[in-house]
Amino acid sequence: MPQKPRPLDDLKSTRDWWGVELRNWRRVRKLSSKQLGELVNLSGTSIERIEKNERPCDAVLAGRFDDVLDAGGALRRLWSRVEADKRRADADNSECACSVDGVERESAGILKSGRTSPLNGVPPVERRVFVLSGGAALPVVLADLIPRSGQSPPPTTVHAEDIEQVGAAATTLAKWDNLHGGGGMVREASIGHLTWAKSLLEVKCPPGLKADLFTAVGRLAITIGASAFDAYEHENARKLVTFGVQCAEAADNWHLRARALNVLARQDIWLGSPDTGLTHAENGLVRADRLTSREQAMLHNARARAWARMENHQETLAAIGQSDDAFSRARPGEDVAWMSFYDHAQHYGDTGHALFDIALLPGQSPREAAERLRTAVNGHTQAYVRSRALSGTKLATLMMSTGDPNEAVATGHRALDEVGRLSSRRAVDDVRALARAAARYKSPEVSGLRLRIKGVVQA
Repeated sequence: MPQKPRPLDDLKSTRDWWGVELRNWRRVRKLSSKQLGELVNLSGTSIERIEKNERPCDAVLAGRFDDVLDAGGALRRLWSRVEADKRRADADNSECACSVDGVERESAGILKSGRTSPLNGVPPVERRVFVLSGGAALPVVLADLIPRSGQSPPPTTVHAEDIEQVGAAATTLAKWDNLHGGGGMVREASIGHLTWAKSLLEVKCPPGLKADLFTAVGRLAITIGASAFDAYEHENARKLVTFGVQCAEAADNWHLRARALNVLARQDIWLGSPDTGLTHAENGLVRADRLTSREQAMLHNARARAWARMENHQETLAAIGQSDDAFSRARPGEDVAWMSFYDHAQHYGDTGHALFDIALLPGQSPREAAERLRTAVNGHTQAYVRSRALSGTKLATLMMSTGDPNEAVATGHRALDEVGRLSSRRAVDDVRALARAAARYKSPEVSGLRLRIKGVVQA
């Protein structure tokens, strides 16, 4: 017999009041939580948690609820009160506020430890962070993260060529990261690039270039943040990618926002917080109509990996199905430059990684996960050595765990050829998992693989 929904306390806070109103409007429209979720690309469980104030919401999502429930602006208006109350609470704890030419803004330091923003660093896209004295101003300080010694001065005015340089730096660093991993020279080289790029936000910028500047700087920050994640510099990674989210919102760039939320989702999933990762991924899909097919597929894969870590077999398969459907609609030339990584091999590798987690559950077959991981390993080019190594290691671990040590040994040695050339903490942890899976076998071939893994890990 289904349980009666828990009563909600609308006197606890304005946010709780808003949750009560959301539930009331849903019931007025005679919609179940699952039915409402389908209208805004969320699960029914997520809808219930938003109503109970157990899951974050933002202005974008509140507006979507208002639209699909035909609430006539009631949910939007009440949400503005939620945000106003939060701003007042934040102001009580803020370090300072400043005003330039009559325009007030938050004090710098969003990326400092201990400061948080809505949605764990994913504020609403509608919030604009702009325009001080003709410059592209963003309330973010990276002083705690980035050394300033030896910094070249920025230009007095931002030009298109400056923005192109920032974009070129992001492209180059992404290539290095894919080829060599996130540690070593990649991390060292990135610091100077980001220091200089950030300084462009503090000088005069023509109005017609502001969106491009925010996009370029945000893309660079996200690229460096993803490298920091690979190097297990998790706090720095989160700060950098959150900075990228802020830049994406300032530029009104939904594509860059999707990329940033994808990185945040995968980091939280990797760190053992799949529910938070799922929140990031689903927030990225709130306005799926503004995203390309590959971007939708990428975020559905993040959802799949979150559900798989939570051992939810059906939701994992459903998310993979949505990802496959989206990817099948992808067309050449529709994506921005930074989505070039998401090709056939990447899609199959991502879905294979999600299936890997549920393939190890009791009674599950490894066949589909293995086929997808093989497709990824065989399809990745030399430009994506780390991706090929990660998928190869997962495939070897899957085979070792499900009773095929011969294929596991061959695949594992191939992956180790590449892991040994990388500076990637993720890759090292994955080969450790392979060693654990191999521990139950005593054959000379498996023992040789374990010995080689030990050497790679020590190196």
